[in-house]
Amino acid sequence: MVSGLARGVDTAAHIGALGAGGRTVAVIGTGLRHSYPPANAGLQNRIAATGAVISQFTPDTPPAGPNFLARNAVMAGYTAATLVVEAPWRSGARAQARMALEQGRRVFLPVPLLVYEWARDYARRPGVIVIRDAGDAVQQLKAVTTHRRTW
Repeated sequence: MVSGLARGVDTAAHIGALGAGGRTVAVIGTGLRHSYPPANAGLQNRIAATGAVISQFTPDTPPAGPNFLARNAVMAGYTAATLVVEAPWRSGARAQARMALEQGRRVFLPVPLLVYEWARDYARRPGVIVIRDAGDAVQQLKAVTTHRRTW
């Protein structure tokens, strides 16, 4: 599991992966000597001890808005597929989905996201898989990582 260590869904996903004994990687939008949000400092240390924390920035780079979009580009290229959990129009997750498609990666969109016009547009694109539930996402991810299909 790869995520950006942001508050909310990212935090829950990292905690869930660690709790299940899974592997987790945090791609951060700061240098490695920073934790953002600060409340996730302990989680960042825990991930570093058992998984990986990676950053494209120099160690002392503080948090800044543009860094987080750059972080999303790294995640899009680092992973076999991007699962979008929540993403209004102005979101890093929507931007990451776009970047993943540009990089030839798969994008998984849950049915509830189809309330958004952007998601309906993406759902028609090659490489986008609309998923019904978590089991469907796991099945599709296994197919992507096993066969490395292209379109």
